[in-house]
Amino acid sequence: MKHKRTFLKAMAVAAFATLGMGSAMAADITGAGATFPFPIYAKWAEAYKKATGTGLNYQSIGSSGGIRQIRAKTVAFGATDAPVPGAELDKDGMVQFPAIIGGTVPVINLEGFKPGELRVTGPVLAEMFLGKVVKWNDAKLVALNPGKTLPDQNITVVHRADGSGTTFNWTDYLTSVSKEWADTVGKGAAVKWPAPSSVGGKGNEGVAANVNRVKGAVGYVEYAYVKKNNMNFLQLQNADGKYVSPDDDAFAAAAASADWFSAPGMGISMVNAKGATSWPVSTASFILMYKDPADKAQSAEVLKFFDWAFKNGKGMAAELDYVPLPDALTAQIRTRVWSQIAK
Repeated sequence: MKHKRTFLKAMAVAAFATLGMGSAMAADITGAGATFPFPIYAKWAEAYKKATGTGLNYQSIGSSGGIRQIRAKTVAFGATDAPVPGAELDKDGMVQFPAIIGGTVPVINLEGFKPGELRVTGPVLAEMFLGKVVKWNDAKLVALNPGKTLPDQNITVVHRADGSGTTFNWTDYLTSVSKEWADTVGKGAAVKWPAPSSVGGKGNEGVAANVNRVKGAVGYVEYAYVKKNNMNFLQLQNADGKYVSPDDDAFAAAAASADWFSAPGMGISMVNAKGATSWPVSTASFILMYKDPADKAQSAEVLKFFDWAFKNGKGMAAELDYVPLPDALTAQIRTRVWSQIAK
């Protein structure tokens, strides 16, 4: 536990963050994209550097930025939490595979309540983000939290200001539980946020900082950022009608029935998965690589890094409450996806 706290404190970085030990050497790996998996990529990178001498320069700039960077061929891999559709993968000549599983969590800044003490359903959460439930003592929130004295305090929605796979998965969830959200906002890496009282933040880091700064705020971040920033969160009702708190077991429960190869590029959605203990906003983070990379040596180094992480990084992932991919799935990734990449 002490080791975990020490590491999480060390992870307090700016929204644009680069991983690497000292200056990048010629053999160092370059990647960019999602902020959702940044804490575990940092953890893996530190250990991989010690084990192999090869570093990782990873720019934590958001999923949309990662897709732009890999398409511009300025990095050896892109990272996105919003899976790229199969048609686009084919057009770009890329493969896509999951690297880690985690969860997105509704976080709040409300004094007088412990983390997970308050709870919410998906439809009411959608109304908060729609700007229809604007006070913490709204009758719908009061009804879901009997015996709790909720304050007459305005709700401020905190959302991503950049193109974000975390936003894609969050809005995918809201779309699945609210017809009004589906009809008026929809899902995407960037959407027009309807709540009149709202503020944007860049990256999971920026959203976490703004939620902690703004009294009465509600936002959404990956669970590692909840822990790192000691944030308060809401229990969320899942598809089985059970109220659950986020942790690696709840994310694993949601992923248990995933049929990864049922969608092109393994780009499945796990939101609102069935299961009594499933976390409703569980998701994978994906890696993008070219089938015929211009720099085959760099591409080979990327595969070595993720091969090492799949074999040696499970414990590190669990420390941060991510869910590592099962061995059977990583074996399929090696034979069915990596085999498409020219050496």
